[in-house]
Amino acid sequence: MFHKTNERFGGLSNMAPGFPITVNNSFIRTSEALYQACRFPHLPEVQQLVIEQTSPMTAKMYARKHLQHTREDWDSVRVALMRWCLRAKLLQNQSTFGGLLLATEDLPIVEYSTKDAFWGAKPQSDGTLVGKNVLGRLLMELRELYSLNKIDCAQLKPLNVSDFNLFGEKIQTLTARLNDETKVVSTAIYNQEILI
Repeated sequence: MFHKTNERFGGLSNMAPGFPITVNNSFIRTSEALYQACRFPHLPEVQQLVIEQTSPMTAKMYARKHLQHTREDWDSVRVALMRWCLRAKLLQNQSTFGGLLLATEDLPIVEYSTKDAFWGAKPQSDGTLVGKNVLGRLLMELRELYSLNKIDCAQLKPLNVSDFNLFGEKIQTLTARLNDETKVVSTAIYNQEILI
């Protein structure tokens, strides 16, 4: 379970600092800022202001001021966008975020939330957590793919949705950070292991 970013598994949260992402040569501090910017592909100036915020919470709060301008298909694409943002976070922070994902072993991952029963799960009077826990489920899905070497750890292609843009330009393929620790990935090619 994760709730606060300074707790053991707090780095699983989109609000956690220290997991920057570079998209189209633009530095983005957190996966939350990237996700919120994806609401407004038709408004580069709003995306810029969201991404410029110095904390993920202020990025989210700024995006909330413009909810009426959210892309029309948001409800049908938001889970796919979140999945892509998490993949981007992993791709460019493999030694830290990847290590944290693997440290959860095969345990369930649940985002504890007092407000959001869609992305997380809310506490009940009997101490249980109830909710769709979509973020936790996406993290478990990503952990499984990563631990089994079933995802490309060198690049991430753009999501196949309309208007997948940042600052008025189509989002390009992301690449892993050169200064991030490489991951040994088993491959069937010549029965060798390669470094990606």
